[in-house]
Amino acid sequence: MTATETSPLPVLYRDEYLVAVNKPSGLLVHRSPIDRHETRFALQTVRDQVGQHVYPVHRLDKPTSGVLLFALDPVTARALSAQFVAHSVAKQYLAVVRGWCPESGSVDHALRDKPDPVADRDRREARPAQSATTHYQCLARAEIPVAVERYPQTRYSLVRLEPVQGRRHQLRRHMKHLGYPIIGDAKYGKGVHNRYFQRAYRCSRLLLHCRRMSVIHPDTGRAMDFQAELDDVFAGVLQALGWSEYEHD
Repeated sequence: MTATETSPLPVLYRDEYLVAVNKPSGLLVHRSPIDRHETRFALQTVRDQVGQHVYPVHRLDKPTSGVLLFALDPVTARALSAQFVAHSVAKQYLAVVRGWCPESGSVDHALRDKPDPVADRDRREARPAQSATTHYQCLARAEIPVAVERYPQTRYSLVRLEPVQGRRHQLRRHMKHLGYPIIGDAKYGKGVHNRYFQRAYRCSRLLLHCRRMSVIHPDTGRAMDFQAELDDVFAGVLQALGWSEYEHD
């Protein structure tokens, strides 16, 4: 599913306190001055689906897909938001990156939140750098006989990413810092690889997906684990690169 379609979002879980959905790539969570032309948002779509007001408790970047959680009342919203602030929410992402990523490791690199000229027009200065840590694991590697850059072969990796915090563009910035930018990232990636994936795999999206998210239910105290399937485009890339075993992992 793409963000231009008007079909409802896949509901992963719903009860009287919260609802989790699978957000498609290209869909904003809520209205933003950066995309004034957009008319469809996850918040209003889910609100219309469940027939009541919903409260966002975290965010996913517009090009990122996967698990998106909403509260259904203010008390639950505050309780869930507190878990995100405390960095006690476990999140797992899948990403396709350029190069052969190391087996595993952590990126501990503070990030400075620079004001966006449109969204943050009332803020003139960047905030101080904030601590940011991302754990990564390389799940699979592939080498294709295509000279995307200067070498006759080109290498890519499928990685699992687990951010401790949730800084703006944390995973995208950390993978660029590590030297393995995420494919399809127009801001932090490499255009030559993004264009190759568009031609070869008909993939025009950021290859970053929130596969799993675990929280403590604010009312029952029970551990909740939400999982979101890949869309057809992301799954098609995995198949093309010989990684189909990770489509439903």
